[in-house]
Amino acid sequence: MKAAGFLMKDRFDRYHVFPGFHVKRQEKPRRFLTFIEMKRHPIWDHVIGWTGLYLVWTLLFRDHALTVTRTLTVQFCYLFFIAANYYLQIYIGIPFLLYRKKYLAFALVLPAGVALTALLRVPLSLFLQRHVFRTGLPAPSFGNLFRDSFLNIFVWVACIIAIRLVFEKIRFRQYLDTIEKEKAKNELDFLKAQFNPHFLFNSINSIYGHIDRKNSTARNMLLSFSEMLRYQLYECNVDYIPIDKEIHYIRNYITLQQVRKEEDLQICLDIAENIKGFTIAPLLFIAFIENAFKYVSYNGAGENKVEISLRKKDDWLIFRSFNTRDRSVNGPGMDCGGIGIANVKRRLELQYPQQYELLTRKEDESYEITLNLKIG
Repeated sequence: MKAAGFLMKDRFDRYHVFPGFHVKRQEKPRRFLTFIEMKRHPIWDHVIGWTGLYLVWTLLFRDHALTVTRTLTVQFCYLFFIAANYYLQIYIGIPFLLYRKKYLAFALVLPAGVALTALLRVPLSLFLQRHVFRTGLPAPSFGNLFRDSFLNIFVWVACIIAIRLVFEKIRFRQYLDTIEKEKAKNELDFLKAQFNPHFLFNSINSIYGHIDRKNSTARNMLLSFSEMLRYQLYECNVDYIPIDKEIHYIRNYITLQQVRKEEDLQICLDIAENIKGFTIAPLLFIAFIENAFKYVSYNGAGENKVEISLRKKDDWLIFRSFNTRDRSVNGPGMDCGGIGIANVKRRLELQYPQQYELLTRKEDESYEITLNLKIG
């Protein structure tokens, strides 16, 4: 009896607890793999396959005038040399010669490997014939044993490899069919995506037409939004884009924020005159700018500010985003942990490997990000 409850051990070495008590159930570690677990390991596929083939050979080619022991031994010797040639061709001959269209070399390697293993089998067979199976009787000649060994090994290796190649061809065909289906589905999804933006732009134009002409602010905001949407949908489907288009997109976004935010928010956009004449990955900076406006402070007594700047020094583009913030605000994106920031960091790793530097500086009342990007 234990303080935690009554334990009772059954014949399966498992512990059961009476109702009202909770004790962790214990199992002895298993010493053997189940059949399903064995199938998950490729080595077991080979072991099972060769074992099955060995048993089939023993049953089909057994000479009833001979002993079972001799039949098992002879077939095992053949199996060993056939398996050696099979793996030689599967892992060396086929991938490095046949698939690379070196047909003559492959045609030489296959019989050469078979001849080598046949030569190795002859002395083993002679030893078994003289000292185990036919003691005192004349052994077959070296030439006859080599001929029989070569033919048997060659035929079986060729058949097994042919079966392997047929199955690989079937699997490859199935793989291509799957790729074709996915390609057709992606193309259909792309056409649907093309239709949806077309409908969206028509709707924006209709809304624009119904806005009072005197309300220039709303009309300009809708135009800016339409340009931003068009840029994201139709111009950002490339790896790199001219920097002036990216700057125009940033200006439109900041224009929208200026109208939407409070009047006491100071917004400063500073883009150097030498920012031109090169390309950049699209939409790299917008996630940082969005965060600046998202987490900017709303302090009626203090300063509320967002600063965005772009500088170019030698082959480096220097982007800086700064915003004041409230001490109590600590969103997940503040420390570059949001989804949008994570996506940008991943894109930087893929498109600018070892060519960028992302720095953050977080203080009680401000947050700043600096991205140094090599563009030369």
